[in-house]
Amino acid sequence: METLYSVGNLWNVHENGAMTQKTKVKCWLELKQAGNDRFKAGQYGEATHFYSQAINQLKKDSPKNVEDLSVLHSNRAASYLKDGNCAECLKDCNVSLELVPFNIKSLLRRAAACEAQERYRRAYVDYKTALQIDANIAAAHDGTNRMSKALAEADGPTWREKLPPIPTVPLAVREKMGRRCAATSQQNGATQSHKPAPSEEDVRRGRALKEDGNALVKRGEHAKAVDKYTQSLRHDPAQAATFTNRALCYLSLRQFHDAIRDCDEALNIDGANVKALYRRAQAHKELKDMKACMDDLRKLLEVEPTNTAGIKLLRELQKK
Repeated sequence: METLYSVGNLWNVHENGAMTQKTKVKCWLELKQAGNDRFKAGQYGEATHFYSQAINQLKKDSPKNVEDLSVLHSNRAASYLKDGNCAECLKDCNVSLELVPFNIKSLLRRAAACEAQERYRRAYVDYKTALQIDANIAAAHDGTNRMSKALAEADGPTWREKLPPIPTVPLAVREKMGRRCAATSQQNGATQSHKPAPSEEDVRRGRALKEDGNALVKRGEHAKAVDKYTQSLRHDPAQAATFTNRALCYLSLRQFHDAIRDCDEALNIDGANVKALYRRAQAHKELKDMKACMDDLRKLLEVEPTNTAGIKLLRELQKK
């Protein structure tokens, strides 16, 4: 078994110029581990100090090791965020994402820092970008919901038009990051399932089947449209619009429980989806669950306060 050096001894060996490549790796890795230990203990200032040393050491020893350097900047960003230093957190997240674009942890930490600074548009974009990579991230869903409400209050019903562009995550990146998330989940004993990102062919086929379903809806053939939307979702299951379209068909077919399930799925993907909230409210109304119906309408109007259909249905219920 190889002897593990203490952080102090490693630095002494380096200063004496007698450090092998293997020992160099141990040096920054142990500095990183020291930072991790301090972070877990809630000693964020000390964690920042050790991460900074690890970054400097790795830059000297392996400047082309961009993945590990990105992780170190992301870790230091987490320490800064815990200490309330959002400005430094943002700097580290930006460096991390320049080194390795679409690093999920860096996206989420940058979103949290932007949210703390009330830069809600930027935070919304980062949360939504993270969801492209892994649609199961609860923190990203919750963040998207909070930002949607805050932006609707600040900018009114046209808030989406004022957003910066949301970058499209390349398929190769989605697949790579998705595999990492799945591996991390297994290592941590997590039970949450992570579905692999659909291929470009699946996305193309799913879109074509969705369009076929839309054409059938226009002709009033809702049962046939349900079949097309179901086939579409087999190819591309992360499309909220396909779920809300199928929910519309279920409403027309008076399959209200199915409509609610589809709206739930759409809201798991996009917690601020107005169509899902409205159609779920309609289904609850038909099932005589007026409390659930009104709850959905209130949530809808928090996201889009001037939604005419939502206002009309809520007033109708209040009169009753």
